Amino acid sequence: MGKQILVILGHPSSDSFCGALAGEYVHAAEQAGHEVRLLRLGDLKFDVVLHEGFKKIQQVETDLVLAQEAIQWAEHLCFVFPIWWGGVPALLKGFLDRAFLPGFAFKYRAGAAFPDQLLKGRSAHILATMDTPPWYFRWIYRMPAIHQMRKTTLEFCGIKPVKVLSFGPVLGSKPAQREAWLEKARIAASRI
Repeated sequence: MGKQILVILGHPSSDSFCGALAGEYVHAAEQAGHEVRLLRLGDLKFDVVLHEGFKKIQQVETDLVLAQEAIQWAEHLCFVFPIWWGGVPALLKGFLDRAFLPGFAFKYRAGAAFPDQLLKGRSAHILATMDTPPWYFRWIYRMPAIHQMRKTTLEFCGIKPVKVLSFGPVLGSKPAQREAWLEKARIAASRI
């Protein structure tokens, strides 16, 4: 029986290599019998700034409410994004700040060292592109964006396991290399 999968494109442009990875992942997952939805963050209308932190939750825009509903619906999430300045794009960070709110993704409990994880029961893939060689990003830079997404965001909210595929350097890559990366995304989606 297929799973319910939500693919979240964290690149602002659908016409990017990240967009191509997301499209191939969606297609392969559908071919494997899964029900798939694609959420393009660049198409959503919302304020990316969490103005008051968690002191006062601001109005949650309609597009964010719909995104939260899609996350609740999903059994598996796939985040596709580029590494920019060692981190996730501002659009993706803003989405996480605004959508993964207390009461939705986690819940504080008096006297508890860690909040309750409200997104348990889901797994995830991270497909991250970069212009740095992945080995350099891992061993020299220590993968800050990957740790942020996997450990301090997704696993913090109860989403696990989180599997990571890194693709790079994209800058200067040849069509054959890009096709090999697209195939890795297709394989990952077909094995959920």
